[in-house]
Amino acid sequence: MSRLFRDVDGGALCPSGSVVCIGAFDGLHLGHRALVRHAVARARERGVEAVALSFEPLPREYFAQAAPPPRLMLPRAKVEGLSALGVDVVGLLRFDARLAAVSAQDFCARLLAGRLAAVEVWVGPEFRFGHRRAGDLGVLQAEGARLGFTAGEIDPVLAEGARVSSTRIRQALVDGRFDFAARLLGKPYAVSGRVVRGQQLGRTLGYPTANLRFGGKVPALRGIYATRVRGVADVPWPSVSSFGTRPTVGGVEPLLEAHLFDFDGDLYGRRIEVEFVARLRDEEKFPDLPTLVAQMHRDAGEARRILQQDLPGQATA
Repeated sequence: MSRLFRDVDGGALCPSGSVVCIGAFDGLHLGHRALVRHAVARARERGVEAVALSFEPLPREYFAQAAPPPRLMLPRAKVEGLSALGVDVVGLLRFDARLAAVSAQDFCARLLAGRLAAVEVWVGPEFRFGHRRAGDLGVLQAEGARLGFTAGEIDPVLAEGARVSSTRIRQALVDGRFDFAARLLGKPYAVSGRVVRGQQLGRTLGYPTANLRFGGKVPALRGIYATRVRGVADVPWPSVSSFGTRPTVGGVEPLLEAHLFDFDGDLYGRRIEVEFVARLRDEEKFPDLPTLVAQMHRDAGEARRILQQDLPGQATA
């Protein structure tokens, strides 16, 4: 696992030098992967450490606190994904009022040149940073010339004639275009986390669920889905999942609830991954529990039908 740090200021993290890439990395889509892999390759060539810099919360979440935009990926999954790509050090910088006030020039001097001893810095298209987003590639290059690093921008990764972006992926998920989202991500869209105890209402209704919280973030999805769950068996387990606030029972917090078909076991505390295969319907408020249960039966039947037509080799009921 990569080493993790959270602050702009502090002791030297890469005394022998580093190649740094910077981005939101929400979803770790094909564009992000191209940037990270390029930085890792350059770091290996130069014999220094590879560093990926991101932020938590994301700047767009911080500046829109009243109505935060949807999120594709939680922080732990981001760190794990960056680590799997070969990054040695991950910076999830605490984005708060203090960091928002740091000028682009100070960011370069204190963090890139100071803590990270950067020899190269790489960014994606249209990258901006620093107070009031005043920093861009030109600022990076000018400050690098003064501080001892070079800066560059990778070419955009395109799909269907447009740049791959988290915005396009979020819209594809809302539209139920999971195959297209998977092409932009480089893998099927999934949410991972540790199973927590809920109200156990599903068990009393005949539909026990494995529940994942979304860390106080706004999910990119809301509704009922045919899904597969990884981490409970050697092959993905077919399931039907609800992602939302459970309006029929007065829920508030977004919760991902996965009902694994014909599964008998205790999953509390286990880390699992829920992969989304197809959208079934919107979340809705039902007049009573019997009406809700009747719809759950229909949802389960539809999810089984879809999953049986999908990939071979999955766990079957």
